[in-house]
Amino acid sequence: MTNPLLENLTLPAFSRIRPEHIEPAIEQLLDEHRALLRSVLDKPGQHSWETLFRPLEDKDDQVQRAWSPVSHLHSVADNETLRQAYNACLPKLTDHATELGQNEDLFRATRSLAESEEYPRLDISRQKIISNALRDFRLSGIDLGQQEKDKYKELQQRLSQLQTRYEENLLDATHAWTKLVTDKSLLKGLPDTVIELAADTARRQDQTGWLFTLEYPSYHPVMTYADDRKFRQGIYTAYNTRASEQGPNAGRWDNGPLMTEILSIRQELAALLGYRNYAQYSLARKMADTPQEVMEFLNNLAAHSRATAQKEMAALQDFARQEYGLEELQAWDIPYYSEKLRQKKFDFSQEELRPYFPANRVVEGLFAVVNKLYGLSITSREGIDVWHSDVMFFEVKDDSGKLRGGFYLDLYARPHKRGGAWMDECVTRRLNNGSVQTPVAYLTCNFTPPVSGKPALLTHDEVLTLFHEFGHGLHHILTLIDYAGVAGINGVPWDAVELPSQFLENWCWERESLDLFARHYLSGEPLPAGLFDKMQQARTYHAGMHMVRQLELALFDFRLHNERRGHDTDDIQSLLDEVRRDVAVVKAPADNRFQHGFAHIFAGGYAAGYYSYKWAEVLSADAFSRFEENGIFDAATGREFLHTILEQGGSREPMDLFVEFRGRKPVIDALLRHSGITSGASAQA
Repeated sequence: MTNPLLENLTLPAFSRIRPEHIEPAIEQLLDEHRALLRSVLDKPGQHSWETLFRPLEDKDDQVQRAWSPVSHLHSVADNETLRQAYNACLPKLTDHATELGQNEDLFRATRSLAESEEYPRLDISRQKIISNALRDFRLSGIDLGQQEKDKYKELQQRLSQLQTRYEENLLDATHAWTKLVTDKSLLKGLPDTVIELAADTARRQDQTGWLFTLEYPSYHPVMTYADDRKFRQGIYTAYNTRASEQGPNAGRWDNGPLMTEILSIRQELAALLGYRNYAQYSLARKMADTPQEVMEFLNNLAAHSRATAQKEMAALQDFARQEYGLEELQAWDIPYYSEKLRQKKFDFSQEELRPYFPANRVVEGLFAVVNKLYGLSITSREGIDVWHSDVMFFEVKDDSGKLRGGFYLDLYARPHKRGGAWMDECVTRRLNNGSVQTPVAYLTCNFTPPVSGKPALLTHDEVLTLFHEFGHGLHHILTLIDYAGVAGINGVPWDAVELPSQFLENWCWERESLDLFARHYLSGEPLPAGLFDKMQQARTYHAGMHMVRQLELALFDFRLHNERRGHDTDDIQSLLDEVRRDVAVVKAPADNRFQHGFAHIFAGGYAAGYYSYKWAEVLSADAFSRFEENGIFDAATGREFLHTILEQGGSREPMDLFVEFRGRKPVIDALLRHSGITSGASAQA
């Protein structure tokens, strides 16, 4: 039987990958990697880049290119047999990574290369890879005794299993809940697009009526527009008790015990390596130097924004009381009455924008924006093997016509697909047998799909999401670094990786860029000036409330890992309650279990790093302010951002790159201005 995961293909053969291919392929590649490592280290004499790092990078790439489509399918086309094969490989990959990180011969060879006469002659990219490798050896326990090394390996393996189980629980809990509506009066207030989607979802399940789910295109509009308060409360409760001991599926996929064990293992790992806590350990790979620096940054933003948020919340409560007779807003009322107040204040609803953002035109407009900024041309390529009929593939060329990379675009929500939006690596740029390996990305969203013969129409928030993920994709694709360890997003500190993504969002607010794509899907008319003005006026609506919500999540995450909290689920809840008392303005109900679905920190890469979104938002707003000064499509400024940020990958420290682009260190003024919050004196981020 041929195994598509072992074939030397340019792109994955998704239609041919079967669960039974996965474990044999990974086992074979890991065995080959171990054999190669032994042969490399057994060679006598001084190691060089070409004899040590080059062959290992080649084999690393083979492993990554086999595992990448498997991991991706686990996220976008999950099923039981695929999940079993995926989980069978996780401990093998974790063990292998630990073996490499604790291989003393490899460490000595790397250190010898760093101290050799060759090292100063290497370019900055290879020097950075070597210095990162020495750091990562320390963070993998190279200095530990054998008993402690074995413990480290055991902890890492268990942590990998727990984090995967957390995410699978959340996926299962999300898809387990549905609500079939047969009484049309419950649909009052909902936009036609949402009602059509619910009817289509019911038909696909052989049911009569309107079927609602906890997928975002179904959940969010109910919370925002449904007039029936009990309907909103029911879906709010189901969503915010997912994978917990509360709610309609209480205890069935409870992530509570997993969270406690995850936090315990992280703390044990940090202590094993000599760190006071996991936050301190985490910062070894980030821009921020100390936990105190992160806390000061978050508290500074909170000090600037909480008073604004409190005023916004008080005004919303007064509005609900005076206009609707509602004495006390509950959590399931906030989006609904926020939308009602927005409509009253600005004579504007997000739904009015949807007809002007047909998905295909937004995608074309996104490509036009990056063409004007960076000189890129992006064209679709047919005949590419994909995992679902909705998926498209595109090639990216620069202004000289040179191919820079490609990406898969998977826009719409569907069953067995993880929620949210993300970019991930399919193929990484690197030198391969003398030629450059073209980078390829996965860009994944969960937008409302086309229904009833109409094109998919996006909200402005979804347009922002698409631009955000494409910013990540450009960071991966446009790198000119030829060594995988620091190409694209690799080697970029986690609290800087959101800069290119949040940066690109700014063009979603500018008339000049919106004119490239915001046209009515039926008439082709551009976005009316009056509607654009209302959108701009409403841009900072409830910006304070949005800011403190993100600070609530960031502070909860960082304090959880910095204060060694999470001894049990009650302690996790207690800390979240403390943070909410300090910064939140929306009162969460007693059964709210948001933390049970906070996959960013319990299953993703954002543990002790959720602050990165705000940290990078400061960088992106400040970087964009240079375009505000020079013109949002100023070609020289665009090319400079391309050359100093996007093309450099992780080859240099991000603060050095930012200063090179902006001419100084970042300040928070631009972020506060964009948020409609008075900044006062300039403050450094």
